[in-house]
Amino acid sequence: MLNSIGILLIAAAIVWFEVPSLLEKKHKKELLVFSILLTIGVVPGIILGFGKTIPTPVNLLNFLFTLFTDLIAPLLK
Repeated sequence: MLNSIGILLIAAAIVWFEVPSLLEKKHKKELLVFSILLTIGVVPGIILGFGKTIPTPVNLLNFLFTLFTDLIAPLLK
């Protein structure tokens, strides 16, 4: 729990430092990309902070290739 609060505080500090200049310069696209990337970084950090495990992208690729192979194999026989 304390890890998650620390991650949120660091994320808040990053937002506090970066967002005003993006708003001042009216960089809306950059602000959107910044928000997405910050979220992609913060959410897994919070999940790991709670002690949960995050599956690796290799598991997803393994699932997709197995599915694809199972669909294609009957066609090749």
